[in-house]
Amino acid sequence: MKNKEYPTYVFEERMKSIKKNLRNYCNDTLDLHRKSTSLLFNFDEEIAAGVVEKAKELDVCGYEIERSCIRFIAMEQPLATDLMYIESSIRVISHVKRIAYLCRNIAESAATIEGIKVSNKIMGDLEYMADYVQIMLTRGFGSFCNQDISVARELASDDDKVDDLFDIILSHTTELLTEKIQNALEIVNIIFIARYLERIADRVVNIGERVIFINTHKRPHIEELKKEEQ
Repeated sequence: MKNKEYPTYVFEERMKSIKKNLRNYCNDTLDLHRKSTSLLFNFDEEIAAGVVEKAKELDVCGYEIERSCIRFIAMEQPLATDLMYIESSIRVISHVKRIAYLCRNIAESAATIEGIKVSNKIMGDLEYMADYVQIMLTRGFGSFCNQDISVARELASDDDKVDDLFDIILSHTTELLTEKIQNALEIVNIIFIARYLERIADRVVNIGERVIFINTHKRPHIEELKKEEQ
């Protein structure tokens, strides 16, 4: 009995469907982040509630795409790069789901800082951080959907910038805590929000590392450790 031609038409169509669903999933999460961070500077209860509900929907959607990936492996038995892509997609979905959770956390924390009076410097840095993470998300999701290894490799340096912004915000808010004890809870929530943004950036770097792994068959961190040991 002759082996089926690889890949088959059904195989290609199922692969296209997974890639399309992943792209839509990433785009929805990108929009969720934009809406959640907009609440930091213009809070709206209806939008905040929508962010929370959408995060729940994306959680369910993520599991559905994961199941479709598992069914694909079981039914189509992909080889080599195709198998690596599907396996990596499952891992990327877990990162995207976590990003959606963090967006929900940002929306919920935004309600606690509504109307708080802090320096323009702190809110300006927070806005810059939110915008920078939005750009990172766009680049990170795009690098996976398009398998763009050059963009994936730049995400670590982008993350360093986000880390620097977090350190600046942490320093300024800590100083503020010593001056405005009556607003301590709200100020602490600003730190939490900055932390959520930092964690989103970390997840984007993880996604970029999967792109590098798929295309080079090497784990970035492991290769860096090997260079340091030499």
